[in-house]
Amino acid sequence: MWKKYAAEFFGTFLMVCLGTGSIALGWNHLAVSITFGTSVFLAIMIFQPISGAHINPAVSIAFAVNGDLEKKLLPGYILAQISGGLIAALITTSGATVPNEEFHISFLIEIIITLLLMYSIHVLVRKKVNLFTLALGVGLTVGVLSYFFGGFTGSSMNPARSIGPNLVTDSGYLILYIFAPIIGAILSNFIPSNNKKL
Repeated sequence: MWKKYAAEFFGTFLMVCLGTGSIALGWNHLAVSITFGTSVFLAIMIFQPISGAHINPAVSIAFAVNGDLEKKLLPGYILAQISGGLIAALITTSGATVPNEEFHISFLIEIIITLLLMYSIHVLVRKKVNLFTLALGVGLTVGVLSYFFGGFTGSSMNPARSIGPNLVTDSGYLILYIFAPIIGAILSNFIPSNNKKL
């Protein structure tokens, strides 16, 4: 159990540290999107065999609702993920997600892109792809969604990715970046994947 929590902590730390670190270094939007996608790829490659490498409370909640994660593990997963993101944010002190659209539009965008991310995870898991394909598929999805939607909302798709940076930089908008991804991830459970109703 504690190994799983540690994996979620370090996986989320890796993702947030590399991703927000690229922002702190002043990299352009394409490079930042690639970095976030690559960091997710690396986190899954390293930690998936231990904890599943959710590195995202929205993903863990959706899996728990769907019966793919023991509910007793959920609080520990969420705490580990948020803690990992917060520690990474304290190091980089950058990378807050801030909406550039009206609140309701940004909320809808975060729901949709998190739904797409979670659906891609469902499809890959149901197809029982190998570890490399899983990591590549999810990392690529994160990178592409970050590139196309980052200009609208910062393309969080992950409460743990936003809570730490937004607290450290006092940027606010946590209601948006906590609840919209969770709603999107849960909604993805109701979309059929691999000929199964989730």
